[in-house]
Amino acid sequence: MTIPDLLRRHRLVPVVVLDDAAHAEPLAEALATGGLPVAEVTFRTPAAAESIARMAAHGGVTVGAGTVLTPKQVDVAVEAGARFVVSPGFDAAVVRRCHEHGVTPLPGAVTATEIMAALAAGVTTVKFFPAGTSGGAKAVAALAAPFGQVSFVPTGGIDATTAADYLGLPSVLAVGGSWMVPRAAVAAGEFDRVTDLVRASVEAVAR
Repeated sequence: MTIPDLLRRHRLVPVVVLDDAAHAEPLAEALATGGLPVAEVTFRTPAAAESIARMAAHGGVTVGAGTVLTPKQVDVAVEAGARFVVSPGFDAAVVRRCHEHGVTPLPGAVTATEIMAALAAGVTTVKFFPAGTSGGAKAVAALAAPFGQVSFVPTGGIDATTAADYLGLPSVLAVGGSWMVPRAAVAAGEFDRVTDLVRASVEAVAR
């Protein structure tokens, strides 16, 4: 299954910040048990690469790397086991490195110019970030009109109450968010709570 197909199937991408790689395996288990076998692990902490490796080794979760800013970070992410790479903005060198490794890039794009740059680089699925302060679902709908070949993964400022606004758009594959994987709960080892939050989010999307 391709990454876009996976995202369209599950509709949600948990955006994970891990401060301790020891929490990676139990988090992967919580996601899988809750019915959401996909995660974006952000490169915002020193534990990111090892966390990706441990979650990938779990085998029940497709893991991507987030907040990837440089080609070198792409190398590190792919070596750790990331199958897709998410960036907050568009960088042609990052996209090229992803293509060289055979992994899916999800560069950030919130303007027509950025989307055109992504298309020129061979990318048809983009991250709309930060969604909440970039016009929200109405902006995605407006951009989808002239770019019918583009799919969006809005992230940033989205929670359980606003996710449906985006998911109702045909151009949206999935939304990213952290409400089902709170950083504090993960750091505290509250994985039963995370499982419950994940399951509730999955059920809400299915309704």
